[in-house]
Amino acid sequence: MARIPFGIARLDSIVDGGAPPGSVVLLSGEAGAGAREFVHTSAAMNGLYYGDSDAFELHYGDLAAASAPPDEVHYVSFTASRDQLEREMAYTMETELVRTAVDHVHFRDLSPEYFQLSPIPREWYAGETRTVRDLATEERRESALGALADYLGAHAAGNLVVVDSITDLVAAVSDEMTWSDIALLMKGIQKAAYDWGGLILLLVHDETLGPTELGHLMDAASGTLQFEWESGGSKRARTMFVKEFQGVLSRLEAENIIRFETEVHEGGFDVSGVRKIR
Repeated sequence: MARIPFGIARLDSIVDGGAPPGSVVLLSGEAGAGAREFVHTSAAMNGLYYGDSDAFELHYGDLAAASAPPDEVHYVSFTASRDQLEREMAYTMETELVRTAVDHVHFRDLSPEYFQLSPIPREWYAGETRTVRDLATEERRESALGALADYLGAHAAGNLVVVDSITDLVAAVSDEMTWSDIALLMKGIQKAAYDWGGLILLLVHDETLGPTELGHLMDAASGTLQFEWESGGSKRARTMFVKEFQGVLSRLEAENIIRFETEVHEGGFDVSGVRKIR
């Protein structure tokens, strides 16, 4: 089956066109080290493929022979609206590129489900206040976990889905949503993803998790990309390495690649170099 491109041109070229269909990929690392920029770029480039072929060729280049973009691109957030995410993307990527790309990205804001049981005022996340009549008649919304599961079930087949982020779910752990619930959902996603045949990217900041929790997430993923800051000389540098990835790691081992040097520019996240075993 054709691989699904990550939307990171040099990475895709190294790993035979992208990720195997049915992959669930955990993107974990330090804040600002590139994980968020990776998912932004992945969504934008795959959206740009359908929005502007000339711009796609300029910023990405030619697709690998074994690569086929997903039918649709979906971006799920627990705390941010489409406008907020578009603005975030434009902080690092060229504004016109972002505008064209997001027209072909389906955004799902799960803020109402995520914040419903919190002390956060409704107008902060829903743009309106709740009246006394609303309190008397409004039924309780589905949980954030249930809403995510339903959305994936309806839209993940054959598509790219970004989930931003698992860190938000960890922050909401309570009597209503335990860590076991989150871990079980991740296992369920892994099982269903094989039949869906798409690509799911799960964003997480590992500073928020203990070794056990991070291990659970890694175990429930087809692959894990780790993003780190390195210090040397007069500046810090972003790096990425593949901790585990079925159908991809073997290709990197054959090339003796142990780490990617990365950068962020107006075209988004990119691989600037590779480090090999000498």
